[in-house]
Amino acid sequence: MTVAAPTNVCIIIAAKNAADTITRAIASALAEPEAAEVIVIDDGSTDDTARTARAADDGSGRLNVIRFEENRGPAAARNHAIAISQSPLLGVLDADDFFFPGRLRQLLSEDGWDFIADNIAFIDASQAETAHGRIGRFTASPRLLDLVGFVEGNISRRGVRRGEIGFLKPLMRRSFLEGHRLRYKEDLRLGEDYDLYARALAKGARYKIIHSCGYAAVVRGNSLSGSHRTADLRRLYEADQAILTEGPLSADAASAIRRHERHIRDRYELRHFLDLKNQTGYMSAIGYGLTNPGALPAIVGGILADKTERFHPRQSSAPLALGGSGVIRYLLEAPVAGPGE
Repeated sequence: MTVAAPTNVCIIIAAKNAADTITRAIASALAEPEAAEVIVIDDGSTDDTARTARAADDGSGRLNVIRFEENRGPAAARNHAIAISQSPLLGVLDADDFFFPGRLRQLLSEDGWDFIADNIAFIDASQAETAHGRIGRFTASPRLLDLVGFVEGNISRRGVRRGEIGFLKPLMRRSFLEGHRLRYKEDLRLGEDYDLYARALAKGARYKIIHSCGYAAVVRGNSLSGSHRTADLRRLYEADQAILTEGPLSADAASAIRRHERHIRDRYELRHFLDLKNQTGYMSAIGYGLTNPGALPAIVGGILADKTERFHPRQSSAPLALGGSGVIRYLLEAPVAGPGE
């Protein structure tokens, strides 16, 4: 007898100072019939996030709001939600984003995956309420993403669109996470999603992507995801180093992770140099460069590139919608669905 695949999903929302957007996020998750649980973790907010979240309850008994008195970071918040949830499938929704109707049904119509993600629409905050009626219809075009493709998709290159594949918000099978003892690394405040997915792929996860769009990422100038500390960059490249030592990888996979590690480490070295300059003066910063010659290419190259870009107009590398034009940008390029598809 064939056993039907489990369809009960827990949607996890880690929120900090999200009182202005949490209602829309929760409502979009509760509107999905496949969502058996919606767990909101108020991660030490100083506004009314928790109270606003509880007020969004639809009476179905599926909403659970937990408040941390102190901020622990999104990784710790998500790990706590995983620990208290019961559903066999887990999904993440950022507190200022929302689902388009039918997202979970579309994802769950696919089989043969441990992680599955769909396209993302980057939407200006001022256009969020009307976005659903303007979303493009794309053919699903399912494909599997391997570790090399995933890591390469997270490496930014000057002059081209930034590496954004880590923005994907997959559903995850609890059984795979449990079987491989995988959780978010709680010391990461940047790239915690990238690290989890990379470690899962290194352990053989089947990561499927479909190109139909069910997730709206709202672009705001004060988004917490748009800022990070220098130490966050260091922890992220150290996480890459840990992946390289944790288990056997193919030569191509190891090479890709080393490229990503170098990419992040270069960003760290430039940022650390600028921090020293601002905090203790040029001589201290120059002294750091001279005593760490391996960092000099990143420092000099980064400074020259930044100065050069001042004289050349370029598109922003941020995942921005196209402002007042009303055009929505999508993470994944895909063919438009024809009539009846």
